[in-house]
Amino acid sequence: MAEDTVRYGIIGVGMMGREHFINLSHLRSEGVAVVAIADPHLPSQRLAQDLAKSFDWPIQVFSGHRELLDSGLCDVVIVSTPNMTHYKILMDIINHPKPHHVLVEKPLCTTVADCKEVVDAARKRPDILVQVGLEYRYMPPVAKLIEIVKGGTLGQVKMVAIREHRFPFLVKVDNWNRFNVNTGGTLVEKCCHFFDLMRLFAGANPVRVMASGAVDVNHKDELYDGRVPDIIDNAYVIVEFENGSRGMLDLCMFAEGSKNEQEISVVGAIGKGEAFVPESIVRVGSREAGRDGVQTIKAKDDRIKYDGLHHGSSYLEHTHFLAAVRAKGLQAPAVDLQDGLVSVAIGVAAQLSIERGRFVTIKEVKGEF
Repeated sequence: MAEDTVRYGIIGVGMMGREHFINLSHLRSEGVAVVAIADPHLPSQRLAQDLAKSFDWPIQVFSGHRELLDSGLCDVVIVSTPNMTHYKILMDIINHPKPHHVLVEKPLCTTVADCKEVVDAARKRPDILVQVGLEYRYMPPVAKLIEIVKGGTLGQVKMVAIREHRFPFLVKVDNWNRFNVNTGGTLVEKCCHFFDLMRLFAGANPVRVMASGAVDVNHKDELYDGRVPDIIDNAYVIVEFENGSRGMLDLCMFAEGSKNEQEISVVGAIGKGEAFVPESIVRVGSREAGRDGVQTIKAKDDRIKYDGLHHGSSYLEHTHFLAAVRAKGLQAPAVDLQDGLVSVAIGVAAQLSIERGRFVTIKEVKGEF
C-alpha cells in the first residue's frame, strides 16, 4: 500500500455502511483504501466481506468499534451505525489516543445534549476532522440551487418550502428505526437533511418551530416485542429564522405515487428558484420577467462516478471530505459539527411541537448558539 494512501475503517456495515464502502471503491484511483470494518451483526459482516472480495480489498473484521480503533489500521473512520449509538462511538473516537478523522452519518446524535457533548469534546482535539453526513447539499439540482441563491439571483431569501413525498422507512437491522427512542424521531432521523438545507438557504439560524404530524398509515400493523412503532409518517413543519426568513417542510412517507421525491422552492425578494429530485431539474425566474422568463436547467455533475442511493451526493461528499483530510488542517469539513447540531435541534423542536401543540423555541431545546 502506498505511503500516501488514506486508510478507511467503516463502523457499521448495514445498508448505509455498505453504500459508503461502494462509494469509496470508486475513489480507489484517488489513493483510498478500506482496510477494516466493525459490526457485531454477523450477516452485515458477511455482506461487507463479500463486497471487499469483489473489490479485491483485503480487510480486517472486528465485532466492535473499540477493537478497530485500537488496531491502529485506519486514518479515517465512517460511522454508519444506528442513530442511538452515535454518541458513544463518537466520544470513543474523539477520546482515543490515536487521531481518527470521522465522517458520521446523520443525525449527529439523537438528542441535543449528546450533540453538544460531542461538539465540546471535538474542540479539544484539533488533530481530528469531523464531518456530518448531510449529503443532500451535494445532489446536483440542490447544489445548483444553492449556487443560484448564494449568487444573489433571487435577492434576500424570504421563504423556503421543501416537500418530500416518498416511500416508508426501510427495514433495518433488528428494526431499530421503528422507535423514536432509537432514531430521535422521524423529524430528526429523516428531516435533519431538510432543516440543514433550510438554514443554508435562509443564511441564518432558526429561532422557533411549529409542527403538526402523526402516525396515520405506515407501520400501524407491525409489532416488535409487543410494541407498535411510534415513528410519525407525515408532518408539516414551519421554521422561523432570526433574519425573518421562514421555512416549511411537507413530509409524507406514504406517497410512492410521486414523480419527484424532493421538491425544493426558494423565494427571494426578486426571484424564485426550484429544484426537483430525482428529475434533476432546476427552474429559476424573476418577478420582473414573470412566468415567460422562467428558465429550466438540467442539473448534472460530471465528477460523479457512482450515483448510488442518493443520486451521486454520497460520492461527492466523500471527495470533499477526502480533500479536507489531505489538506492536513488547512481545510475545514464542508459540513461541520455545528451544522449537525443545529439540524438536530430543529428536528427535536419539531417533535416537541407535535407533542405539546405549540411553537417551540430553539433556546428551549438548545440554549444559546
